[in-house]
Amino acid sequence: MSVQEMSMKGDEPPPEYIIKESKFGAIESSPELGQIPIIDVSLFSPSSIGTKEAEIELHKLRSALSSSGCFQAIGHGITISFLDKVREAATQFFDLPMEEKQKYSREIYGGREGFGEDLIVSEKQVLDWSYRLILQVFPEDQRRLDLWPENPNDFGEVVHEYATKVKFMMDVLFRAMAKSLNLEENSFVDKLLGEGALMQARFNFYPPCSRSDQVLGVKPHTDRSGLTVLLQDKEVEGLQVLVDGKWVRVPIVPDAIVVNLGDQMQIMSNAIFKSPMHRVVTNPDRMRLSVALFNEPDPETEISPVEKLIDETRPRLYKNVKNYGRINYECYQRGEVALETLKI
Repeated sequence: MSVQEMSMKGDEPPPEYIIKESKFGAIESSPELGQIPIIDVSLFSPSSIGTKEAEIELHKLRSALSSSGCFQAIGHGITISFLDKVREAATQFFDLPMEEKQKYSREIYGGREGFGEDLIVSEKQVLDWSYRLILQVFPEDQRRLDLWPENPNDFGEVVHEYATKVKFMMDVLFRAMAKSLNLEENSFVDKLLGEGALMQARFNFYPPCSRSDQVLGVKPHTDRSGLTVLLQDKEVEGLQVLVDGKWVRVPIVPDAIVVNLGDQMQIMSNAIFKSPMHRVVTNPDRMRLSVALFNEPDPETEISPVEKLIDETRPRLYKNVKNYGRINYECYQRGEVALETLKI
């Protein structure tokens, strides 16, 4: 039985969904609201660079990414009405009858794109209380358009426009991150957004769960990406980040988009920037929706710490690696931390 069907019937989640033990801490009933920095992305535009306000914002960016590893982005140039349109397109798809959604099932087409729940990759795997629609958006010639919903009829148009806007924001942020570390501004962007770089959209739906004290929407993990840009639900919290060994709630800021640093940026920054451990809790009464965009280099592109960030005081911390996404996914499902496997 699917998560959606179990939720609608109010069934007890089966054992494979129950968190029995976790080295990342128990599910708390009401953790503190985190002080997640709010950063104005518009101050990183060419017209603002060099101003006092831009220098202050660059310092805030470096501080945020060196500590919590995430922030709330404002000044991103995407209107609130369009963000609502993205949420509405996702909601309309998830509201379709199951037989309609199954037309885009991962199980039918094989692979990791499409609609469905977790792929089983480990006997020890604890399943997430969620179902998702996963689509590769860039490069455009690699889109599996047979998996892109035709209902709502503007779904593809909305996703393309949103991803294009987010890609532009990522370009601005990668350049700002480099400047904050006194590097050439293309030190990250060439590999992470260059030729063959990938961007994946993940539409996440978390139905109500009768055992929200024992079941997670998404298990604790770090992202495989360079950056992850997350559009949260407008009303229902769920995202939590591990800060100084303590889980904190990520608040909902109406016009903001959450930006998480991914593992591949932690590697390239030689661990000056941190990829945050995070999870999604379930809600006993209300469903929750989010839309995440992940970017990563072409799997055949080798990534490594930037040479200028290696010296006697901070030696190289990670091996060179290709196809890090596969390593991260397999470690995640086994409950392991992927970055630990690359440490020198």
